[in-house]
This record gives sequence, structure tokens and C-alpha cells, in this order.
Amino acid sequence: METVLIVIHLMIVIALVAVVLLQRSEGGALGIGGGGGFMTGRGQANALTRATTILGALFFLTSIALTILANLGRAPQSIFDGVTPQTQQTAPGQAPAAGGSLFDQLQRQEQQAPATAPSPAAPQPPRP
Repeated sequence: METVLIVIHLMIVIALVAVVLLQRSEGGALGIGGGGGFMTGRGQANALTRATTILGALFFLTSIALTILANLGRAPQSIFDGVTPQTQQTAPGQAPAAGGSLFDQLQRQEQQAPATAPSPAAPQPPRP
């Protein structure tokens, strides 16, 4: 099914490129800006514009269908499934902290810190 849809998608892409290149432009492209050509007049503008619109819509529909087909077999995954817990590094002479949430670990570190350390909010005495 997917292969058939890819082939249809490629045919639509080739047709879309051909139709866009056939359109009349201000210069360049296959239309070369005017003169006699494959189709002339108002009929050309209407037919090529309608063909471009239809092929563009079909291009988007086949693109969406291919995306849906590609994701059908995939199960949703959490970003946390592939994460492995990091080993905790401890200071020398300190016992490794037990598991728990980050909040629990921070509380344990705060309790283990020496009480004599000045807090960052405390004003420091001026140095001479």
C-alpha cells in the first residue's frame, strides 16, 4: 500500500513541476514570457491554474497519507523511557545519598552541610 502511494505521489510531483513550468511568467521558465506556445490566451491560464490547484491539493493529501502510514506501526514513547539515572558523586568521606526525588536529595544535602558556614544572604564584614 505504501509503495503504491509513493509511486502516485511521485507522479503527482512530476506533473506538478511540469504544469508550473508551462505557465506563463514574466520571464524565464518554459513559457518564455509570451508568444505562440502550447496553449494560448485565457484558456491556458484557467486550465493551468486549475490543474496546479488540483495537483497541489493531491500533493498535500498524499504527503499526509504517507506520514500517517509511516507512523501507524509506531507506539507512542515517552522521552523518559531512554533516560538512565546518573550515578551520584559524593565528596570524600561522605556516604552516597539514597534514592528519592530531587527535593529529598537537596534536603539531605542541606542537613549534612556544616552549620557554621555563612549563609549567602548574611552580610559579610568589610575587609581591611
